[in-house]
Amino acid sequence: MNQAKVAIADDHPLFRTALKQAVFDCMPDAEIKEASSFGDLLEVIAKSPELEIIFLDLHMPGNDGFTGLTQLQNNHSDLIVIMVSSDENPDIMQKAINFGAAAFIPKSVDLATIAQAINTVLNGETWLPANMPVNRDSELAQEHKKLAQQLAQLTPQQYTVLSLVADGQLNKQIAGILDIKENTVKKHVSAILLQLGVYNRTQAGLVYQQLMLAPPENDNIS
Repeated sequence: MNQAKVAIADDHPLFRTALKQAVFDCMPDAEIKEASSFGDLLEVIAKSPELEIIFLDLHMPGNDGFTGLTQLQNNHSDLIVIMVSSDENPDIMQKAINFGAAAFIPKSVDLATIAQAINTVLNGETWLPANMPVNRDSELAQEHKKLAQQLAQLTPQQYTVLSLVADGQLNKQIAGILDIKENTVKKHVSAILLQLGVYNRTQAGLVYQQLMLAPPENDNIS
């Protein structure tokens, strides 16, 4: 993959620069796009359908925890997503992999380690820091993977409806936001409940909220 198409989505210019250097070390001819918010990233993807790899900041504007990761998997299942963050909680790192990320790169690592992570992903494997404690809770991991699969099987509009349900929006409000009929929203909600195996919108909202994380305290580079 000598001419990979890459997007770096992070709201800190200095870290984007560091990531670009690491990418060029692995793929000298890579074409790199940049985004400072999740909304900007979606615009980049829309304009560059040939993109192959996304570096996604865990806490960047517009991305709450793993909501961005699962949205990308729902809308663009062919993309390889690598999560990056200064949040080095082992459970969060493992959760990223469970939800389908190809790697989780802490921002504290050096360029050589970032390059190692990228090369591992390019070889078709997942990457986590070598010194990360291993989470033995395989049952929880399976739950996360099952949820990721369920969310990936929703249509893009159903995924959007689910996110709005989780935000507390009523069917009439969702219809107005998406410019669709209220009856269409009701059909989407019914399909979402069936896909997620839950009985009401409150339960569906709670399922979606499993993707969210509180931002790290005193985090200057998230």
